[in-house]
Amino acid sequence: MRVLVTGARGKVGRATVAALQRAGHDTVATDLFAPDFDTQPSGTAPYVKADLTDAGEVYALVGGASVGEGPRPGPFEAVVHAGALPAPGRHAPHVVFGNNIMATFNVVEACVRWGVRRLVNISSETVPGFIFAERPFLPEYLPVDEAHPVRPQDPYALAKLFGEQLCDAAVQRSDLRCISIRPTWVQNAETYHRNLGPLLADRSRASVTGWAYIDADDLAEAIRLAVESPLPGHEVMYIAAADTIGSRDLSASWKSAYPGSTTTLRQVGRPDASGIDTGKAQKLLGWRPTRSWKDYLTLDGEPLSG
Repeated sequence: MRVLVTGARGKVGRATVAALQRAGHDTVATDLFAPDFDTQPSGTAPYVKADLTDAGEVYALVGGASVGEGPRPGPFEAVVHAGALPAPGRHAPHVVFGNNIMATFNVVEACVRWGVRRLVNISSETVPGFIFAERPFLPEYLPVDEAHPVRPQDPYALAKLFGEQLCDAAVQRSDLRCISIRPTWVQNAETYHRNLGPLLADRSRASVTGWAYIDADDLAEAIRLAVESPLPGHEVMYIAAADTIGSRDLSASWKSAYPGSTTTLRQVGRPDASGIDTGKAQKLLGWRPTRSWKDYLTLDGEPLSG
């Protein structure tokens, strides 16, 4: 298929472009960074600079009018929307919310009007609300799944929730099929040590998501499967690694980190099961996590030598 990937210069977008290209898809990348007008190495995905908060730019992009210098091939068959400000706190709240919700609205609207077949919307594990809550609260149960109540307080999680609702509306008024993926904390070879190392070095560190994380390449494979999926309507799915950071015992570690918590600890298939349940993605997409922090770090959080 011809696939457009927004946010293509980010951690998720880069891995997704590579996964789609490996699978043989004709992939175009877009982001806010300036393009390089020099000849690119063989195999580099075409790149287009676009501001997703500008409806006209998005409409032209999804319709194929701003891709390449030759004949226009027409609208894309699938769009992966990974473009967003990735968290609250680094920009003013109205900037985070306004950027993320308008970008998603414009992408969804363009997909509907151009007759795109599949939209993969990168949502977030933050949608239930407890990760960036100003008035902290804990999950009702672990592992968290798609049925968990959502009560977001912050502009980032709110925009992600509303983005999922935009997908709900789109499939009601068009033939567009949507899958919203909620990844947990995304890691790659450059970030494992910086991000997860401290949680391995200090086993007492708490994690409101039950020490969940996901490798960027495993996430990219889930996104590829979602692009290729024939599922109708709109489905929401969590994506996470199979294990906890540091192979913590989920139940024992939670009780130690959050004494007196009323969170229900559900039965899991392994003691170190992630605090995020990915059963839906495994069932509907045939996806399986294959990578672990153990591929990059020692038990005390140092990079593996060699």
